[in-house]
Amino acid sequence: MKLKNETYDVLKWIAQIFLPAIAALYVAVAGIWGFPYAKEVAGTISAVDLFIGTLLGISSMNYYKEK
Repeated sequence: MKLKNETYDVLKWIAQIFLPAIAALYVAVAGIWGFPYAKEVAGTISAVDLFIGTLLGISSMNYYKEK
């Protein structure tokens, strides 16, 4: 699997910036406001983030293998 550059860049931003930030935000706000399932929500976001990171790693490996 090899992603287009634009797709790769967007997914990389989501995996490195957005998902970790949203997980941290939910945990912080849940602690302040008493929102439910803080650990479960953060764990789910982290699992999705790991999956996207794995796809990016595979794509990057395939890209450099062709060079």
